[in-house]
Amino acid sequence: LTEGNYTDITQHCWDYFVDLMRNVTTSELCEWKVISRPYSELQGCLEYWAERLNYSYPNALAEQYIFQSHHHYFHNCTLEHPVYFDPPEDVLLAMIIAPICLIPFLVTLVIWRSKDGKAQA
Repeated sequence: LTEGNYTDITQHCWDYFVDLMRNVTTSELCEWKVISRPYSELQGCLEYWAERLNYSYPNALAEQYIFQSHHHYFHNCTLEHPVYFDPPEDVLLAMIIAPICLIPFLVTLVIWRSKDGKAQA
């Protein structure tokens, strides 16, 4: 079997998924109990045929269909528990450098204050 066959079969997996998703209303798109069956069918189909045709799974073509499903159907879904991401690099750099730059200043301040205290005594 050739790569062309896998490409054709994955398209059939996608078409079946799209057909299943026709029964899902817009308000149900983010409800896992509703979309889990079509989503699992898509994933299962892609995985089954990859194994059957001796392809690795996940593979680029299968991932493309999974990403396509998220982009087309689930892009407006938000998580109840938000996922936290790293801040942008410039903010992260500032958060790292600021305390490092403060250390010599604080050490100098402590030494200066302790010398000033000895002078008064």
